[in-house]
Order: sequence, then C-alpha cells, then structure tokens
Amino acid sequence: MPGLTRKIKIMKNILSIICFTVFTACTAQTLSLETIAQCSFNDQTCPPVTYVKDINNSLNKYVGTWKGTLNGKIYEFNFIKKENVGETRKWDRLIGRLKITNANGLVEFDSFNKTDIELQKDFRGFNFQKDLKAYLMSFFGGRLGCIDYGYTYLRIKPETPNLMSINFHPDNDIVTQDCSNFKTTLPDNQIIHLTKQ
Repeated sequence: MPGLTRKIKIMKNILSIICFTVFTACTAQTLSLETIAQCSFNDQTCPPVTYVKDINNSLNKYVGTWKGTLNGKIYEFNFIKKENVGETRKWDRLIGRLKITNANGLVEFDSFNKTDIELQKDFRGFNFQKDLKAYLMSFFGGRLGCIDYGYTYLRIKPETPNLMSINFHPDNDIVTQDCSNFKTTLPDNQIIHLTKQ
C-alpha cells in the first residue's frame, strides 16, 4: 500500500501542476496595444494580461528619424520599437531620442548618445489614447527643480504617413526653485510638425 499512496500523491501533484498551468494560461494572456488602450486598468475593465503586444504593428509607422522646425529651432527625433519590456507586465513600446539645434547651429539638447536603458526613463512610450489617434509618451528633459517633464502626443494621419505632429504637455507639479525664466526642453503645448527622413 505505501507504493500506491506514493503514486496517488504523485498523480495529485501532476494534476495540481496541470490545473495551475491551465488556470494561468486562461487568466493571464497577451493582448494588443489597441485592446488595452480602449479599456482602463483603473476601473478594472481590462482583462488579466501578462503581455501588451503590438500585434497589429501599429508602432512601426513611428519608427525612424523625423525632423521639423519651430520658432527657429530644428527638432530631430528618432524612435525605435522595443518589444517585451517590463518587469511584471511586458509591453511593446517606443523609446525616443531627441536633438534640438538653435538658429545659430548650437545644439541645445541631445539624447542621441543615451543608451536604450537610459531612454526607458527619459523618453518612453505608454500606449495609444483611447480613440487610437495618438500615441502617448512620457518625456523628461533633464532639468531638475522646474517642470521639465510631462507627456508627448505623437500623431500620424493615415493619408500622410510621412508626416507626424508632436505636442508636449508638462505635468503640472511642484517646482523646487525659481523657474521664472525657465522654458521646457520641448515647447509647452505647441505642435511641432515633422517629416520622416
């Protein structure tokens, strides 16, 4: 009988592992960026997900180098797509690099030499807005004390795939120094029109 008891315990363990695997596979799944954009984690209408994937390749149209001018400055952006990043929940997202050159040819800001790891903190994508017309990224210009961080909205119209507009909105928060002459790295709430290079 001891052999039979041991076999029953082994069978119970195997059954438990199978049940756990099936339960995990059913409750945690891969969903598209679009599906997650149209639900809300805050009010818990999103299904359980372990990987938010760019199933429809919607990020691909943003990938590459884009240039534009505003108020005499040249803005050059470079976006790359990173897949399967994150700790507990994996995401496909964009990370960005930015170079700003003023009218005199002087470089005012340049993150092109930063590593992908550094950019994950400074200029990284979240997801599409609920209407799927804009892709939202967080941006930190590196100036501490004043509000040089916030959200950028990237928009590409289907009829003009080589043109993009980008708009920055600072995250209104507490400043820790005199910021009376301060200007954000990206112009606040102004549209920069970009052309794909």
